Formats: sequence, structure tokens, C-alpha cells
Amino acid sequence: MRSLKNHFSLIIALLSILFSIQTFVVIQRALEAYEQNLLKNYSVVVVSKNDIDKNEIMLMDSSIVDVEKLSPDSVIKRLNTGINSKNMELLKLTLPRFYQLKLSHYPSPEELNKLTENLLFNDAIMKVESFSKSHNTIYKLLFLFKNVILVFALVVVIVTILLIFKELRIWQFKHSERMNVMGLFGAPIWLSSAVLFRLAIVDALISSLFAFLIFSYLSSQKFITDEFLNIGIDVVVFDKIEDTLFLLGISIIVSIILAVMIVLGHKEEA
Repeated sequence: MRSLKNHFSLIIALLSILFSIQTFVVIQRALEAYEQNLLKNYSVVVVSKNDIDKNEIMLMDSSIVDVEKLSPDSVIKRLNTGINSKNMELLKLTLPRFYQLKLSHYPSPEELNKLTENLLFNDAIMKVESFSKSHNTIYKLLFLFKNVILVFALVVVIVTILLIFKELRIWQFKHSERMNVMGLFGAPIWLSSAVLFRLAIVDALISSLFAFLIFSYLSSQKFITDEFLNIGIDVVVFDKIEDTLFLLGISIIVSIILAVMIVLGHKEEA
């Protein structure tokens, strides 16, 4: 019964780590998808005195990936109160030129300031409208949310690793007499500690299996995907191949590293 209890405790601890990591991965995917969604709807508007070649604008900053010249017709239509065609053409010539810039990624406030400086360095550019106030607010909220999730995940992982270390330490004490006897007969350390490593690997496999079942079930639930779709993003909650291999690798690596630390500690004590 005690053996099953120790197994159960270690499996739950490993499962807590895997659950925290996968949750963090899903949130990261959601934030990246949301940033891409913001990027599609975000652009910088440049006002210039005269025509500027699109390639010249793109060379002003490496984050610019596309330049679109905005037509002045919509502005002129609003001002059109019986202006004849000749005067309308003259008005078009006197209006400044407007360019809409698309960026490679959603910029930080520092990157946005640098972009504005690079654009204004050109004498032909009169104004750069980056909508910095609303942009900076959204960016800071995203940054804060990322950090809160990261800190929470790290705290859970650290506490759980300490719990796993404690459980493996109990198993090491339980089998210490057998390990010492085998050591006296010249058995290598890896052989005398085989039970501990077997425990770590078996429980890592079992916890990975439970994680696979839990996240497979959650990813199949329509209400979860609907929640993401409600905010305009499509997120892969659980990739049954990539995420399973990733979680399995994490589980085995954590278990083996902690087992090695315990074995080395036992060797030093001996």
C-alpha cells in the first residue's frame, strides 16, 4: 500500500508539472495568435510633402514589410461641394501624400519610438501617426499577462520539483540498505540504483499518459475552442504528436535528473 502511495504521489507531482507547462504553452500560443490578430489590424500612417518611393520607405526601418499609398479621393469627396474637375485636380496636387505601413511584428513602445525616429529622419516626411497611446496600453497589458503566467508556471514547477525530489528521496532511504549491500559486493552505482531509476521512468511514462488523456479530452471540448474564437483567434490546445513528445521528454528528463541527484547525494554520504 505504501509503495502504491509513493507511486501515486510521484505521478501526481509529475502530472502537475506537465499540466502547468502545457497550460503555459497554450496561453503562449493564444497570446501569439492575438498579437498576430492585432498586427493585421495595426498600421502606421506616414504623411509626406511629396511622393516617396515605396522601396525607399521600406529601407528606413527593418520592421516595415509593406507600404501602401492611400488614395486622396476619399478625402476630396468629403470636401466636394460643387468643386469643378479642374480645381479638384489642383487640390489633389496640393494635398500631402499618405502612406500606410505594415510591420513584421507587433512592436514594443521602444521599437515604435525608434521606427518613428527613423521615418522622421527623412525630410520629406511631415508626420508619423503610430497611435502610440492605445498601442502602448495594449502592449503593456499583453506584457503584464505574459509575465504573470510565467511567474505562476515557474512557482508551480519549482514547488512540484521539490515534492518529486522528496518522494524520490523517500524511495532512496527505503532501498538504501539494499543499495549499500550491492555496493559492498562491487556493484556499480547505476546497478544498485536501478530500482530508483525504474521508478522515475515508469512514473514519468504514466504521468505523460495521464497528461495525454486529459489534454486530448480538453482539446475536444467545443466550449474551449469557442472561447478562443470569440476573441477572434484560433489556437491549437493540444497537438497529439508534438505536444505529447514534448511533455514525455520533460517528464523523463525531470525524473532522471532528480534521480541522478539523489544517487550522487547517496554516494557522497556513503
